[in-house]
Amino acid sequence: MKIFALQSMVGGFLDEDLKTFNKIFDEWCVQFERLEDAQCILDTLEENGHIKIVEITPLSYPKYFFPKLQGIIHATREYDGKIICIVEPQMGMSFRIAVCDLESKKVRVLSSRYKSTQSVEGVFANLSFDL
Repeated sequence: MKIFALQSMVGGFLDEDLKTFNKIFDEWCVQFERLEDAQCILDTLEENGHIKIVEITPLSYPKYFFPKLQGIIHATREYDGKIICIVEPQMGMSFRIAVCDLESKKVRVLSSRYKSTQSVEGVFANLSFDL
C-alpha cells in the first residue's frame, strides 16, 4: 500500500491546483498510484528542479492512512502487519504507543504512559508490549 506525491525541497506537498504546497499531506494533495504518472506531471511543472517525488506509505506517513491517529508522531515501526507508533497526544503530554492495523484500519492506543523519550523508545525498540 503506497502512493506517490510531489514534494517541494523546502517542504510541503503539491496541492491539486499544481501551484501551492501544503505543509500536511492530505486528500487535497496531488497523489499518484504509479511512479511513472508522478514523473509525467513533474516533467510538465516549471521549476521542477525544486520538487521531488516521494513515496507515501503507512510507515512514512501514518496519519494519512489512519485518520483517527492523533498527536505528534515521533517514530514508526512495522511489525506483524501493524504500524506501531510513538505518539505524543499533545505537546508536553506523556508519550503513548499506538498500534495501527493495516488490514482493518483500526487504531488502538495502549494505556501505558511514558514520561520520557528514553523510556518509551526502550519499550518501542524491543516491542516489549502486547499487540
